[in-house]
Amino acid sequence: MNSFAAPIVCIGGLNIDRKLRLLAQALGGSSNPCEAHETPGGVVRNVAENLARLGLPVSLIAAVGDDAGGRMLMEQAARVGIDTQAVLKLRRHVSDSYTAVLAPDGELHLGLAAMPLVERLNPWALAASQALRAGAALVVADGNLPTDAWPLLLGEARASGIPLIGVAVSEAKMDRLPDDLRGLHLLILNAGELSTVAGEPGEALARLHARGVGCVLVSHGGAGLMLSQPGREPRRWAAPQVRVVDVTGAGDALSAGVCAGLLRDPNDFDTAARLGLDLAALTLQTEDSVHPELTPGFLTDR
Repeated sequence: MNSFAAPIVCIGGLNIDRKLRLLAQALGGSSNPCEAHETPGGVVRNVAENLARLGLPVSLIAAVGDDAGGRMLMEQAARVGIDTQAVLKLRRHVSDSYTAVLAPDGELHLGLAAMPLVERLNPWALAASQALRAGAALVVADGNLPTDAWPLLLGEARASGIPLIGVAVSEAKMDRLPDDLRGLHLLILNAGELSTVAGEPGEALARLHARGVGCVLVSHGGAGLMLSQPGREPRRWAAPQVRVVDVTGAGDALSAGVCAGLLRDPNDFDTAARLGLDLAALTLQTEDSVHPELTPGFLTDR
C-alpha cells in the first residue's frame, strides 16, 4: 500500500504497441520474416503502468477509440491500477498505434506512429481534467501532446508550484515544445532529441535553460545519464550493464523511475537517477514494454 494521497497525473500517448522483430537483417523491397508481439503502449501510458506496478497512485489523461484495441487498453489499465476516469473515449475512432520494427539484436530498426487521437488533447479537452491536475503530486506530460496543450500545462505549473515533468518521445516531435518553457521542472530526453535543439550538446542545454527549463536529464543509453542544471557542473551516472532482450519501453521505465524518486523529493536527482537506471535495466531484459513482474518491492526492498 502506498503512502501518497495525491496522484501522479500522466498526460499523453495511449496506444497499441506492435513489435515486429526481424529474424535476419532487413532486405529492402522484400518480404522479411519476423516475430510479432503486441502490448499496450504509449510513452506516458508506459510511465503510468510502471508507476502503478510500483504501488504509486497514478491517474491517466489520454484518448482512445471505441474499437477492440481501445477496450483492451482500458481494461488492462484498470487491472494494473491506473485511474482512467479522465481518459477521453472517442466514438467511431480507431485507437492510436505504434509499430516498432526491431533488428535481430533487439535494437530499433524503424518506428511507425499512427497517433491522431492524442492530437485531441487540446486546451479545450484538458479543461475537463483541471481539478485532477490541481490535486496532483507530480504532473508528467509526454512529447506526443499537441503544441497548444503545453502553454496550459506550463501555466498551471507556474501557478500551482506542482512539478511538471516533460518526457520527450522522438526527435521528430521535439518541435512541439513551445519556445517558452517556464514552469517545466524537468525535461527527460535522449542525446538524439537533444541534438534537435542545437548541434553541440552544451549549446543545446544552454538554450533549453534559457527557454525556462529548470533541469534537463539526458539519457545516453548504455553510457548512462547526465543532468544539467543552470549554474552547476553537470552530474553523471553510469548505467547497469545487462543483456538486452528488447529496448522498447526502457526509456519509459527510466522516466518512471525518475518520477518515483522525485515524488518523495523533487530535488533529489541522485535517488531519482539511480531508480530510473535500475528500472530501465530491468525492462531491457524483457520483451514487454513494462516488466510484467514489477512490484512495489522494487522500491521498498532497496
